Amino acid sequence: MPHPIAKRELMFSIRGTEKRTGITIHISAPFILQPGSVNFEFSGGTAGCTLQIDGLPEEFSHTAYGADSLQALQLASNPDRHLRYLRRKYDFYFPDGEPYFED
Repeated sequence: MPHPIAKRELMFSIRGTEKRTGITIHISAPFILQPGSVNFEFSGGTAGCTLQIDGLPEEFSHTAYGADSLQALQLASNPDRHLRYLRRKYDFYFPDGEPYFED
């Protein structure tokens, strides 16, 4: 992962189990795309920003792309969309034990 600039510490459990384990969500610094680095057309200044979750039984990484570095960072900085997808397998908690999602 490119240099992380932000992180969030959470806990998770596999659905139907009680054992909780720590995970860390990292957000990378935005990076400017270079020719040949992706399989789509882009214009100058287009950037990417990577969100990675460490500590799950499976690897999880997603790169968000934006028209510029601010948009890429904005798109990557909300992990809830990815955590909701992963809720099919896992429950998420704040470090104090409170559920991450209210529903």
